[in-house]
Amino acid sequence: MLKENLMMLRSLHGYSQEEIAEQIGISRQAYAKWESGATIPDIEKCNRLAKVYHTSIDSLIKTTKEEGIGMIPPAPAGKNIWGSVTINDRGQIVIPKGAREKFNLKGGGRLVVLSDEQGIALIPAESFEAGLKKVMESMLVDSDKER
Repeated sequence: MLKENLMMLRSLHGYSQEEIAEQIGISRQAYAKWESGATIPDIEKCNRLAKVYHTSIDSLIKTTKEEGIGMIPPAPAGKNIWGSVTINDRGQIVIPKGAREKFNLKGGGRLVVLSDEQGIALIPAESFEAGLKKVMESMLVDSDKER
């Protein structure tokens, strides 16, 4: 678990073992032992690793495998990777249970669909609308100041 995540995160961030070891204050050999699974870091070093990789200690030590994808890298702190979903013939998906629980999504709830060149995102409509309202109010205040 930990060793796979360390290798994956280091590769995703484009670091060498030497660079990571230097950032957390250990030798390259000590770090290499963590990636090989020969030894494991103490909690203090795990905390340093989590900071370097912008993730949590919990995410650092857990491994998530998704059918058809393989291992999923630990998500950055405050972010989540829920896995994959299948689109049925009518274009419908089932949102993973963990995501539904985290965002209190219930049947009949509304979501806003956003996208960029890489893909789509679903945001609870109430959250999106509240944020939009703040932006609009801010614009009104700014335009009043200009007058």
